[in-house]
Amino acid sequence: MVTGGGTGGHTYPALTSVRALQRRLAAENHMVEVLWVGKANSLEARVAEDEGIAFRSVVTGKLRRSANPLKMVTPTNLKDMGRVPLGVAQARSIISEFQPDVVLATGGYVAVPVGVATRLCRRPLVVHEQTVRLGLANRTLASGAARVAVSSESTVPLLPESARAKAVVTGNPVRPEILTGQPAKAIQGLGLHSFDQRLPTVYVTGGAQGSQQINGLVRDALPWLLERANVIHQCGPDNVEELQRHVAALPAPSAGRYYLAGFVGPELPDVLALADIVVSRSGAGTLAELTALGKPAVFVPLASSAGNEQAHNARHLEEAGAAVALLGDVTADRLRDAVGPLLADPARREAMAERARAHGRPDAADRLVDVILSAASG
Repeated sequence: MVTGGGTGGHTYPALTSVRALQRRLAAENHMVEVLWVGKANSLEARVAEDEGIAFRSVVTGKLRRSANPLKMVTPTNLKDMGRVPLGVAQARSIISEFQPDVVLATGGYVAVPVGVATRLCRRPLVVHEQTVRLGLANRTLASGAARVAVSSESTVPLLPESARAKAVVTGNPVRPEILTGQPAKAIQGLGLHSFDQRLPTVYVTGGAQGSQQINGLVRDALPWLLERANVIHQCGPDNVEELQRHVAALPAPSAGRYYLAGFVGPELPDVLALADIVVSRSGAGTLAELTALGKPAVFVPLASSAGNEQAHNARHLEEAGAAVALLGDVTADRLRDAVGPLLADPARREAMAERARAHGRPDAADRLVDVILSAASG
């Protein structure tokens, strides 16, 4: 049984792990029955349906956090927390019916009632944490888990003391197709024939929906940037028209070195293979992919991420010399100051790439499968 979701950061590592487990057991002529337990009408529900994985839903509650604990005592929070016992009861019923050998929890609010029910039903629970610091759901479940899989050695000292002996550093599962990109395919598939092959290529992304902040920074720095690099800019579907109007004023040679897309889909592995530098948010999934590939990165963390986790993720890699973190008030000038030395110095890019690669775990899904099977066998 697998539980977790709400965001892609929790959902896709779970999916990648399920697929890796299925491949492992199929190679050994064994079958695995998988049930995903999540929230109804959610990302995890849609992903499970698209992937042909059986799905059951439970109710859950979201805790709206504040730096002031007193401000968390709100009618909405109290109402949502009151839903958790019902979710636990629903999850216990599902577990009793499905009889899982092991339950994998990847975080998100829905993991709490399922994880609690797993312990009440005396089934082994594996908790997987994607970020450097434990999310609230996984922190709640870690002490009662059979194993706690973490993405970084730096996470182990941050675990509850009772959970540290059960910790295993697996890394954050990365979709296998991310590792198979080919630069030539990106050029051919996206029609990047006006790119100057003598210049480095920068890939800018704010995630599937784009980032207004990152889009604005790149827009303001674009003339400078295109003198020094080719740029592939994934801006989000709703932001294409505004940026196209801005790009219309660029001289033809510069415009030829700029590729604007609302969304980058199946061609993403090839785009990442082509990119010499990536400018992006610093969610756990992004970090896992970029370090597995060994890509120099300039991170602009999402300030509103839960527990400020993106800033912690970015700072963690910056301290290792594996990325640049732009924290606080970020301007186009600061972006130029961060990207400029990397564009100008291939040796500097390669040094950062090596440090990033040292933090990458392209085999994270297989490592997590080892942990799941170990917990299942006791």
